[in-house]
Amino acid sequence: MTDILLGILIMLVRMAVVLAVVFGLAAYMILVERKLLGRFQVRYGPNRVGLFGLLQPIADGLKMLLKEDIIPDGVDRRIFLVAPAIVAGAALFAFAVVPFGPAFTLFGRPVPQVITDTDVGLLLIFGLSSLAVYGVALGGWTSDNKYSLLGGVRGAAQMISYELALGLALVPVAMTAHSLNLTDIVNAQARLPFAITQPVAFLIFVISSLAETNRIPFDLPEAENELQAGFHTEYSGMRFALFFVGEYVNMILLGSVTAIFFLGGWHGPFLPPILWFGLKVLAVPVFLIWTRASLPRLRYDQLMALGWKCLVPLGLANILVTGALLAAGL
Repeated sequence: MTDILLGILIMLVRMAVVLAVVFGLAAYMILVERKLLGRFQVRYGPNRVGLFGLLQPIADGLKMLLKEDIIPDGVDRRIFLVAPAIVAGAALFAFAVVPFGPAFTLFGRPVPQVITDTDVGLLLIFGLSSLAVYGVALGGWTSDNKYSLLGGVRGAAQMISYELALGLALVPVAMTAHSLNLTDIVNAQARLPFAITQPVAFLIFVISSLAETNRIPFDLPEAENELQAGFHTEYSGMRFALFFVGEYVNMILLGSVTAIFFLGGWHGPFLPPILWFGLKVLAVPVFLIWTRASLPRLRYDQLMALGWKCLVPLGLANILVTGALLAAGL
């Protein structure tokens, strides 16, 4: 009985720590993006609230809490209220299978640095990330606004299309690691990360991830030039904040899975494993911010052609080549 209670307590502590760290990183990643974009554009970012603007995320959170939550006439109220939670919740649930470091010993028993260490972690990550499609599509459809509807349709088509390329990019990783367990995938990169041994898969994964998270140059669901704010035009207050925070939670999740699948996870010289993992995770959102400041938005037909005509055939060819090399013992 004592072992069961101790296991439950450790599980609750891990969940609380992961949620606190993820929400904290998401809040301050917004500040980092505003600061970096300011520097890229030769201007100051937020610098008024607190020392160097460090309290700006707290001020933004209070502002969203105090804003009126407006529900337009003609919407399906239940779906309208639930859609933002689907986007943020799907990303948060995916952290349940993300390993942050090797297991350590506590009270004489090994404690893995993951909430749930499952043998199908890759499939769970992929499945939970796919749920965000429903939040975008339902949020656009139920808003009773033609711009929101177009943004939702664009978002659903884009995310479903690039999920295929994303899945094809991860197949060679599972083939090389001989496992779907995320810890096993990290341990398979003890000598060399898969970004080096699987460069084509890494390239496909990075491009597809940009499209999955609706980041520039693939932010067509939010193309303000023609769609105002896209699928979340009619949202305000904390429901808009859920969409907004969900995007940054997805960025942190993308950094985590990129580190696990292609950057060797917590492996690295000199520094503690958890620090290596954190540095690799944070490098990905910084790269996403850099692309936002550097690249123009694609046209929608260019986006879809890139996914279906380039990335999908390239992903299939990469699977065949990887299988042939593994069969040959190379």
